[in-house]
Amino acid sequence: MPQVTKPAPEFKATALMPNKTFQEISLSQYKGKWVVLFFYPLDFTFVCPTEIIAFSEAAPQFEKINAQPIACSIDSQFNHLAWVNTPRAEGGLGEMKIPMLADLTQQIVKDYDVQLDAGMALRATFVIDPNGVVQHTTVNNLPVGRNVEEMLRVIQAFQFVEEHGEVCPAGWNPGDDTMVPDPEKSKNYFSKHG
Repeated sequence: MPQVTKPAPEFKATALMPNKTFQEISLSQYKGKWVVLFFYPLDFTFVCPTEIIAFSEAAPQFEKINAQPIACSIDSQFNHLAWVNTPRAEGGLGEMKIPMLADLTQQIVKDYDVQLDAGMALRATFVIDPNGVVQHTTVNNLPVGRNVEEMLRVIQAFQFVEEHGEVCPAGWNPGDDTMVPDPEKSKNYFSKHG
């Protein structure tokens, strides 16, 4: 699995875009943006649409923080399109605001080391910074979905650290206290929260 602090593996594959067209996209074309690359097992399943819809509905929030969610599975772009064209009330995705990669060759799931023996991907998420470096990963087994709000929070925390040089304690949210990573200066935080 790509290690945090190391470059994310490049990918190039056909994606179903929000306007329902097919387009080849790559990680390198998003240089300068944060990327949330999230893998899911298969189209037309159960937990997957809840996650994909949640990421799609949060697209404006991601855009505000210079981030792009990208979904990825081993299904074809044609399957993705059929799923998008299926109403949400029937288990479909409906309108999408994010790209959906078609990893038919299974190369992306292999490069990111998230492939199960059956071929499909685990619920894995990679937060990649604007320089293409992995800053955060999570991997869930198939029955449990992810929390999109947590992905937004994680990006905002890394952006705060980069901008201010301070570190974010457990449970940090924008506007919360941070600390200076120094044995003496950090006591300012601990004295308030000890």
